[in-house]
Amino acid sequence: MSGQVENMIREAGVVGAGGAGLPTHVKANATVDTVLVNGASCEPLLMSDPHLLEAEIDTVIRGLEAILDCTGATKGIVCLKGKHKKAMDSVREAVARNSSGRLEYFELRDFYPAGDEHVLVKEVLGRTVPERGIPLQVGAVVSNVESLLNVAYAMDGIPVTHRYLTVTGEIKNSMVVKVPVGTLVSDVLAFAGGATISDFKVVDGGPMMGRILSDVSRPVTKTTSGLIVLPPDHTVVAGKIMDPERIRRITNTVCCQCSRCTDLCPRNLLGHSLHPHKLMRVLHSQILDTEIAREALLCSECGVCEKFACPMMVSPREVNAQIKKVLMQAGVRWESSDKQLESNPFRDSRAVPTARLIQRLNVAKYDTHPAFAGEMFSSMVTIPLGQHIGAPATCVVSVGDRLHKGDLIGEIPEGAMGARVHASIDGVVESIADAMITIKDA
Repeated sequence: MSGQVENMIREAGVVGAGGAGLPTHVKANATVDTVLVNGASCEPLLMSDPHLLEAEIDTVIRGLEAILDCTGATKGIVCLKGKHKKAMDSVREAVARNSSGRLEYFELRDFYPAGDEHVLVKEVLGRTVPERGIPLQVGAVVSNVESLLNVAYAMDGIPVTHRYLTVTGEIKNSMVVKVPVGTLVSDVLAFAGGATISDFKVVDGGPMMGRILSDVSRPVTKTTSGLIVLPPDHTVVAGKIMDPERIRRITNTVCCQCSRCTDLCPRNLLGHSLHPHKLMRVLHSQILDTEIAREALLCSECGVCEKFACPMMVSPREVNAQIKKVLMQAGVRWESSDKQLESNPFRDSRAVPTARLIQRLNVAKYDTHPAFAGEMFSSMVTIPLGQHIGAPATCVVSVGDRLHKGDLIGEIPEGAMGARVHASIDGVVESIADAMITIKDA
């Protein structure tokens, strides 16, 4: 039975909706004792997960139970912040209604990054995931709310064709909206009434870990959690678009080695061997063949050091990312020791309150908890064949093919880890270029 469910998830092209997009059938193939539903809504401003827990809780629970069956887990815990009161009430009622005895809920504290997998496992289960490890190593699987919604649909033979996302910032109508995968960002912004400023940048994702889109003709993917419209000189945007060489020069000049970045680093607080302030010295020396330099491999790039901790307003996160990129290109791996990881005794008191982070990021006026605007319909979509961790899908359609929503357009390459891709609207294949398939409503 578990193999059948796993195959249905694979056939439907379900991937992790809250991060880099690990194909969900890979997680479903694990054997664990607990499945955690990550409804932390970790990044400020992103509200689609609380909406789904409020409005689609029974479907999410059905997806959770499917993953419990696949993994052999005896417990499924829905995790979310108590500040989302309507969603919290919905979850409590759903757990109370469930007669399996396998479901629980956990009310998370309101801090960042509560939704980081390592942090979530520690908060809920008291277990520490090994350095550069995964929750599976401590008997847990973590799955995003929308991923489980899509798992439930997969049980009905419905593939992933849409994505729930938050549209906010300098936009006429902030909203949570359901859009076809492949919808152009420009079309989503138009649906939301358009930007309220003439010169702007769009953050794909949250204000902490999201990336700045080079232009608004990029498509929404299975992992697009939000679109935030901001002025080009906004606090959130400026650091993300600064030239890396300039960041290095500023860092070498300004860093005072106060160690606040290390004191507040979520991974360091878990006991991991990550010391961002020491990595700032590595950048200055340019000597990467050291144990300290290799610590960059442990960085999750959550941005606490950059956006909250550093009094000099430099970016340890960017420094870590640059060092990590060089090390990974060179094939350098982190070698974990057998030492017992011990959390910092001040971990709880050093958690970054989301309310303070929102103030520091200067996004308080956008923290409006927008309502659900329904489903957006698109007349044209451009669907990437690579929207996930692993190998891009192989195109299985040709220009001129007439498709229906849900038809397969990209298959997992033989012997590779990947995810299937499906048409998100009815239409005709207009073009296939740059590993993207454009479908137009005929």
